[in-house]
Amino acid sequence: MSEFIIEYVKALQILDSRGDPTVEVSVVTRGGGYGRGIAPAGASRGLREAVEARDGGSKYLGRGVERAVEAVRRYIAPAITGMSSYRFREVDRKILEVDGTQNKSRLGGNAITATSLAVINAAADTARVPLFEFLGGRRARILPVPLMNIINGGAHAGNELSFQEFMIAPVGASTFSEAIRVAVEIYKSLKNYLKRAYGPAAINVGDEGGFAPPMRRVREALEAIVKATSEAGYRAGEDVLLAVDVAASQVYRDGLYFIDGSFIEGSRLLELYVNLIDEFPIASIEDPFAEDHPQYFRDLKLSLKGRALVIGDDLTVTNASLISKYLSENAIDGAIIKVNQVGTFTEAEEAIELLTQFGGKAIVSHRSGETEDTTIAHVAVAYGTGLIKTGAPARGERTSKYNELLRIEDYLSGEAVYAGRRALKLK
Repeated sequence: MSEFIIEYVKALQILDSRGDPTVEVSVVTRGGGYGRGIAPAGASRGLREAVEARDGGSKYLGRGVERAVEAVRRYIAPAITGMSSYRFREVDRKILEVDGTQNKSRLGGNAITATSLAVINAAADTARVPLFEFLGGRRARILPVPLMNIINGGAHAGNELSFQEFMIAPVGASTFSEAIRVAVEIYKSLKNYLKRAYGPAAINVGDEGGFAPPMRRVREALEAIVKATSEAGYRAGEDVLLAVDVAASQVYRDGLYFIDGSFIEGSRLLELYVNLIDEFPIASIEDPFAEDHPQYFRDLKLSLKGRALVIGDDLTVTNASLISKYLSENAIDGAIIKVNQVGTFTEAEEAIELLTQFGGKAIVSHRSGETEDTTIAHVAVAYGTGLIKTGAPARGERTSKYNELLRIEDYLSGEAVYAGRRALKLK
């Protein structure tokens, strides 16, 4: 196994999809394996996320990451050079030991994430197998349902929509490639509908490639998606389900939520969710309340009685301990998985395995500030999560993940299994 020994680690400052600097790390093994990892960045972040290292000052308006690049060069690289990339969990533990903080603030979560992803990619390349197979074995063959964000709001757009993401899930397809086709056709249909209804400016896109039309009310966005689905020749509720990411912490102020132009209490917001699920085929609601209001998550879950999944993101920040807590308290049905929220791949893996063990949904996810790194596509297949969030079928940093999943499906040939409708149902 000496071929897996890490011989070279280098970090570089590059750009993410918002034009902000981010960290790229390259790892080379003794056997000639090469791996690259790039840290994404979120616009809406949980309070307990891993802390990014940013430079401050005038360069890049303070968003530079040379400090994180230097952390890789001075501290991380010397610590992990000579270790085995095959034992990537031990490598991650060593990085955490070097950092020594709860929130990754010494080295920076961005430096840690990029290195951790580079190590697993280098290990897979050394083994001469795709990453999903290296992580999940030969039985890894489930292709996830894409939760495609086709209308952007909140912190991801410049419109007045309170909810951050309005998504479609093409559950009626029989293969992943068919699901992509269905989603693209609906996306194109929505583009035509918005242009007719709101004018050419309505088809400008937000951070995640979804359209950012001049809408003010949540129902307006949901109605547009249902209309576009029908015009594309599909049935909302049958061929396609809907999902929303409220990112409620972003609209929470002084005990109230700013929704559809008004401040309302949590109890009224809960009623709104129940009414929306009565009206629309919504299968999943992410971060429906602020992260310090877990009791409302529980109340909503009880009210919905399994009709839609209640998903944590800012609430759970890919932290296995928090996920365990809120699962045991019956506050969530699942959680978003973002490696950079928690720092290392190993910690994200622990969160996925915990959710799987207790029947929760693990939704592998991108960030709004993304890169061309395709690791999350492999992670979703490796662990058979059945669900992935990686934006609209537009913008290269989003389509790179979908294209990688199409390649994985082709690699698996007839053995690939599309998760379909069961991915959004409680076990």
